[in-house]
Amino acid sequence: MSAATTMVSIGDHGVLNRELSQTLSDVWIDRDLGWLDFNDRVLAEALDERTPLLERAKFLAIFTSNLDEFFMKRVSVLRKGTSHSRTELRMKVRERLIASLQQQADCFRQQIVPALVANGVHLKTWDELTEAQQAEANRYFDTEVSPALTPLVFDPAHPFPFLSNLSLSLAFILEDPQKGVASYARLKVPSVLKQWVAIEAEAPAGQKLFTALHEVIRGNVQKLYGGMKLTGTTLFRLTRDAEVEIDDESEETLREQVQEQVRLRRYEPAVRLEFAPGADPSIKAMLSERFELSETDMYEMPDELDYTSLFQFMGLPLPALKDAPWSPLPVAVIENNADIFAAIRAGDILVQHPYDSFEDSVGRFISSAAEDPETVAVKMTVYRIGDDTQFVRSLVKAAEAGKQVACVIELKARFDEERNLHWAAELERVGAHVTFGVQGLKTHGKVALVVRKEASGLRSYVHIGTGNYHMKTSRLYADVGLFTCNPRITRDVVQLFHFLTGHSQTPNYEELLLAPTSMRPRLLELVRREIANKQAGKPARIIAKMNQLEDPDLIEALCEASAAGVPVDLIVRGFSCLKPGVPGRTENIRIRSIIGRFLEHSRILHFAAGEEKPVQGDFMIGSADWMHRNLSKRIEVVTPILAKDAKEKLWEILDICLRDSRQAWTLNNDGTYTQLMPSETSSDRVHEPDAAGSHAYMMEIARRRAE
Repeated sequence: MSAATTMVSIGDHGVLNRELSQTLSDVWIDRDLGWLDFNDRVLAEALDERTPLLERAKFLAIFTSNLDEFFMKRVSVLRKGTSHSRTELRMKVRERLIASLQQQADCFRQQIVPALVANGVHLKTWDELTEAQQAEANRYFDTEVSPALTPLVFDPAHPFPFLSNLSLSLAFILEDPQKGVASYARLKVPSVLKQWVAIEAEAPAGQKLFTALHEVIRGNVQKLYGGMKLTGTTLFRLTRDAEVEIDDESEETLREQVQEQVRLRRYEPAVRLEFAPGADPSIKAMLSERFELSETDMYEMPDELDYTSLFQFMGLPLPALKDAPWSPLPVAVIENNADIFAAIRAGDILVQHPYDSFEDSVGRFISSAAEDPETVAVKMTVYRIGDDTQFVRSLVKAAEAGKQVACVIELKARFDEERNLHWAAELERVGAHVTFGVQGLKTHGKVALVVRKEASGLRSYVHIGTGNYHMKTSRLYADVGLFTCNPRITRDVVQLFHFLTGHSQTPNYEELLLAPTSMRPRLLELVRREIANKQAGKPARIIAKMNQLEDPDLIEALCEASAAGVPVDLIVRGFSCLKPGVPGRTENIRIRSIIGRFLEHSRILHFAAGEEKPVQGDFMIGSADWMHRNLSKRIEVVTPILAKDAKEKLWEILDICLRDSRQAWTLNNDGTYTQLMPSETSSDRVHEPDAAGSHAYMMEIARRRAE
């Protein structure tokens, strides 16, 4: 059994099997526990007093949002089966989570709430409101909330109500005083309404006062169950599994299967119940039995139940409590040229978002192609594209103008299926060629191709990136992208789209690395080349930046490189299954994670290739993390970077990340992380990456370039 085959048990179940334990157990970190470490680093941003106050509240919300996704994606896997290792891992996950949830609650109640009060923002419970404030909340309930509520009971005459995923609900024991009959009642807290209700009555001048929507409902619930006695008020939240399998052998079309998958997801089994403090024991027991959940799956939250509601406060007009605004800046070489295609012909262009404007570079690339009379064809891959998107509008315009438009849309992009189905239909309506990739594989590569008719003949222009074609996330995610018309790369991209839209054997590529065929073998070859160079006395070094590290073949190769003395620096934002610093195995490997204002999303690779100067070595960028699923079960694209200017910019990014002592955490050889702190001597170097942090420093570089 190969390591890649072994990885199925790791990636799908999060446990080591016997063979893997003999080869990598001494350097292995469980992926699920590693993910919890990552989310704790997110929580640390909320705990860090250097973070602006409302940004700290935002990170509490992100921590909860991440955790919701963890339960929807991973916990159902951990709950399958009854093996000792699986049960033990579930208990470890729960133990870790209870400690982190307590930290989150303490941060909110002991730090965030008092600091908000000090800045004129008050969060009140129903009982803390004055009579006048309760009266205002009552009026709001009558006009804005009550029409959106559906009071339900469940007893022999009324079936148990459907509870949707991540729904927040109030449950009660309902008693009819005349009949002496008790039943249960449930009210869903409407998610379409603001979860914090602003109250103006008797609020001090210049102060803002809010109470939670569920508090307003609780204070008015008697209006909905007139004459009934309500006791045992319980606020709870349900999480359902999000894993619905696609049957590649089904006779149904992929579109039909995905539509059915989206429908069925609403009814997937529950994987978690969360209860606010003071939950009624009989209601807890009833819900536990109804959803077939054990104590391991039920969480008594120490304070707030759903911190994602705190995203609402980012809309407050309190700029002093937020990060300074940042607007991505135009790329000079593109902005200063009226013809973006002429700018690309002049030389490859590497862009880095959100420092460089995504709209004015990638957006302009596609919109210019749509409007350009010389454009023959526009082709794109789409994984997550967002809502009101410039790209779809441009593709529609291109198709309506008679240009050939091909769009490879990934229908199985989790949680974006409905949106992608919608845009697929919109593009088909105007005559675009819409396909859904290769059967059995997700299309995750980020590639766009424009073909133009020029004096010398047809010329192809390409964008290859590390992030989605998504306007909103381009301002939040740190990604890189390459514009080129170099035939060595564009020929490969033309072949790639033929493969994705047609039916052929996987073509051979001159420059591109493509998963699931050539990428892993080529990466292993590059690692082994560094080992050979080190043994031959030549310069050798590996630097790899990614979101996750999990693939056993590559981890084993990195261990071999370390044992041979090759310096390896890994910048892994999320979880790393590789443990650095293990004597004789990984002592030449250093791993760091950068967490902060932007979500580090770029995948950048550097191999010294026997060269003394870094920019003379090999650089690559692309869509793939070093995970089994990415390298074996997805269409992923990695491109070499050939131009010297682009290499220099990538080296600058890597160097900044490796020098960062403000946002960086280092992974220790016991599997724990240590947060780095700027040295005392760095106070006079506030504009250097070690003191400023990667994100602030890169914003400063972008400003200087723009000036």
